[in-house]
Amino acid sequence: MSPPVAIITGASSGIGLALTKHLTSQGWHVSIADISPPREEVANTTYIRTDISTWDNQAQMFQQTYESHGRLDFVALNAGIDDRDDIFASISSDSTKPPRRPNLQIFDVNLNGTYYGIKLAAHYMTLDSSAAGKKQKGGKIAVTASAAGIYALPVVPQYTATKYALVGLVRALGPVADKVGIRINAVCPALVATGLAPAGLMDNFTQEQITPMSTIIRCFSELSDFEDVEKDDWVAKGRNGEIVEGNLSELVWHKEPEIPKTNDYQGGDEGKIAWAEAYTQRNRNFAMMDWEAKK
Repeated sequence: MSPPVAIITGASSGIGLALTKHLTSQGWHVSIADISPPREEVANTTYIRTDISTWDNQAQMFQQTYESHGRLDFVALNAGIDDRDDIFASISSDSTKPPRRPNLQIFDVNLNGTYYGIKLAAHYMTLDSSAAGKKQKGGKIAVTASAAGIYALPVVPQYTATKYALVGLVRALGPVADKVGIRINAVCPALVATGLAPAGLMDNFTQEQITPMSTIIRCFSELSDFEDVEKDDWVAKGRNGEIVEGNLSELVWHKEPEIPKTNDYQGGDEGKIAWAEAYTQRNRNFAMMDWEAKK
C-alpha cells in the first residue's frame, strides 16, 4: 500500500517547492521534477531530473514515478520560464540586418511541456492502481498559469501568450477530462516572490504589493481537496475546468465569457455532440497513421 502520490514540475524552488512541502506535511509522497535538485532536503520526496520540454525525458519521469509507487493521484504542472525574445524593442533601421529567428524556448516549456504533462498524467492516473491502495481510477491536475494569462502583461508578451493558452486549454479540457475521472484546473498567481523574475525586479515592490505564498497554496488546496484524497469519491467531486487567481489575500474566480446567443458557433447541445464525434474520429485516424508510420 502506497500513500497518495503526486508529481510536481518545477518543484525545486518557488511555488513548486512550497506546494511540495504542503503535500508531504499531509502524508503525500511527491516526485520533484525539475532540471536542478532542491537546495534543501524534503522528506517523502524523490528528485527526478526532468526537462519538461522534452517528451521522452518527461515520459521517463512519469513512468519511474508510477513504477516506484504503483499509483498517481495528483499532478501540478508548475514549471515555467519567462520571455527569451522581444519584437519591438530590437527593431533595426538597417535593411541589411533583418531579424534573426526568435527564441521560442518559452513555448516549448510553458505550453508544449505542460501539454505533455497533461497527456502523461491522464494515462497514469487512469490505470488500475487498486493494488497500491488507490480506490478509483482518475485524479486531479493543477496547471500553474498566471495573472498574466488573464490580464495581458506587455513587458513579457511571450509569457502572456503561453499563460493565456494554458487558461484556454484548461477550460477546453475540463468537460472531456471529467468523463474519465480526471479534474483539471488552473492557478493564476499574481505577483509572487519566486526566482522567475529578473534580479532586482522585486526590490521595486513593497510587501503590500506581493502576494504571499500561503494564498497560492490555498488556491491549490481549494481546487484539489488534498485532505480528502483517500475518500471513495475524491476523483468524482470538486472543481473542474476552473481558473482561480491568487491575488494578495484573495482567491478570485474567473468565469469564462458567455458565447452570444446570436452567434453560438458550437450549435447548442446537438452541435457539441457533432463536433466531438467528428474530431474524436479524425484524431483517432491521426493516431493510427502515426502508429503505422513507426512500425
